[in-house]
Amino acid sequence: MPYRAEYIWIDGAEPTHGLRSKTRIIADGKKPDIWGFDGSSTNQATGSFSDCVLRPVFTCTDPLRGPKDILVMCEVLNPDMTPHPTNTRARAAEMAKKYASFEPMFGIEQEYTFYQDGRPYGWPDVGFPAAQGPYYCGVGGAKMPGRDIVEAHTSACLEAGLGIEGTNAEVMMGQWEFQVGVLDPVAVGDQLWVARWLLERIAEDFEVDVNWDAKPMKGDWNGAGAHTNFSTKQMRAVGGWDHIIAACEAMGTRYLEHVENYGVGIKDRLTGAHETAPWSKFSYGVSDRGSSIRIPGGVARDKRGYLEDRRPNANMDPYVVTAMIVETVCSVASAKTPVKRAPAKKVVAKRAPAKKVAAK
Repeated sequence: MPYRAEYIWIDGAEPTHGLRSKTRIIADGKKPDIWGFDGSSTNQATGSFSDCVLRPVFTCTDPLRGPKDILVMCEVLNPDMTPHPTNTRARAAEMAKKYASFEPMFGIEQEYTFYQDGRPYGWPDVGFPAAQGPYYCGVGGAKMPGRDIVEAHTSACLEAGLGIEGTNAEVMMGQWEFQVGVLDPVAVGDQLWVARWLLERIAEDFEVDVNWDAKPMKGDWNGAGAHTNFSTKQMRAVGGWDHIIAACEAMGTRYLEHVENYGVGIKDRLTGAHETAPWSKFSYGVSDRGSSIRIPGGVARDKRGYLEDRRPNANMDPYVVTAMIVETVCSVASAKTPVKRAPAKKVVAKRAPAKKVAAK
């Protein structure tokens, strides 16, 4: 009997890329293969040359359909099978291969905000809820809107076999978090994008939207981030403390470049308040949530482990973030010499230029 494969990909929407998907019916015994789509409708091509290619890179059980159905995460290619300009996964795969000997691993803490009718979910139609304080990891009553969606999403991720590690309510009412990891630089991106898709798809059934904005509500309200935990085998090994400090120092050599590529609206979120460091300054410290890089207290005690980059936004592209961290830390470790900070440079995914192919 045929089964359904939901092909998922990242579009070319600006300033923040979104997710698209469509269903393919596949014959029993066959595996999902390359497929195509209209790039002119996703800001990834022009109408005069609109074909783009979907290449499956990760599959898992579809927890929302039948037992044989699957979800298929895809990367976007040009018709000549080269990576599309919006394909940030290709760079992450390149860095993962180049620095494979370091065995880099990631865990990402994905924050987000539920919205309904243009307001954070559960907020009064007029005015504001009670001040922040009781919502973080809270329980009970009307102050915890969205828990039913969170539970459904968690169950779906587990059934799909994704590396979800936990969930919790966040500091602002209507704001939640889930964590994915510990995975390599490419796999963590694949699985985070699928987990994001599942959350948006499940929220549909509750007539609720998922808002990934870095600062969904202006004023004295917490922003939404994607704190990124990172380690290499040297950092995890006995005596890894020196490698952790070296990694922090390396991140400081390119801190502006990282900030420019850690998501849209980052300057609104990294203000120095609400458990953030100022976007224009770099710092690291033990157990300090007001620093750019936090070294967990347990890591400082054990003198081995990982670091937490607290700067990435909720709307960041995990492929971009993991590629940058691996390149920055591992290139310095490979050279074993200090490097000067490169000028800030933003990685921007652009639409592919129109290209005419003569019929043969």
